[in-house]
Amino acid sequence: MGKRVAVVLAGCGVYDGSEIHESSAVLVHLSREGAQAEVYAPDIDQMHVVDHVKGQPTQEKRNVLVESARIARGNIKDLAKLDVKGLDALIIPGGFGVAKNLSTWATQGKNCVISKAVEDVLKAFHAAKKPIGLCCISPVLAAKIFPGCELTVGHDTECEKWPYAKTAETMKELGCKHVNKHVTEIHVDVKNKLVTTSAFMCNAPIHDIYDGIGKMVKEVVRLA
Repeated sequence: MGKRVAVVLAGCGVYDGSEIHESSAVLVHLSREGAQAEVYAPDIDQMHVVDHVKGQPTQEKRNVLVESARIARGNIKDLAKLDVKGLDALIIPGGFGVAKNLSTWATQGKNCVISKAVEDVLKAFHAAKKPIGLCCISPVLAAKIFPGCELTVGHDTECEKWPYAKTAETMKELGCKHVNKHVTEIHVDVKNKLVTTSAFMCNAPIHDIYDGIGKMVKEVVRLA
């Protein structure tokens, strides 16, 4: 029987939900490792809905669980029903939904509030010493909850290749150790069982992002 891994989504689409390519890569790599993905999302309204052609918010209202179900092909559960006891690991892909729907990082940065359901799940896996995989922007959740932890969101110097590097500096201000890594690399915080990779925090070819996520998933399954 393969490892059972909870995958927590935040909607569907990079600007207001989970990043679709990252989420798909996580599911493909879990399948390749012989693990069983169990997909969850909170049953809440999105902070807002973004027109992905114009990059502008619209007046529409959408639900995070309903939107996430698109990626999960309908096979998804309400995050409130997640029971850490029957699961071996947790993975949270990136996308602005992490910073808008799972937390208020997008508007409040290091002073953000993390959704209680998400915080409870992260703390439950951490307390049970079960591995947690985070990519793209989602390591900020761990930075906020686990002081002193080690994480990567790529590089901490902003340039064309690393447009979101200021995130690393903000994470350092929260007291965590940021480790610079290339997009195809991961960082493992052995003590906290946190595995992180930068994914689309890097302006890189999509296959490099896919490969970096593959290393993260492989390590999470190995640690489970």
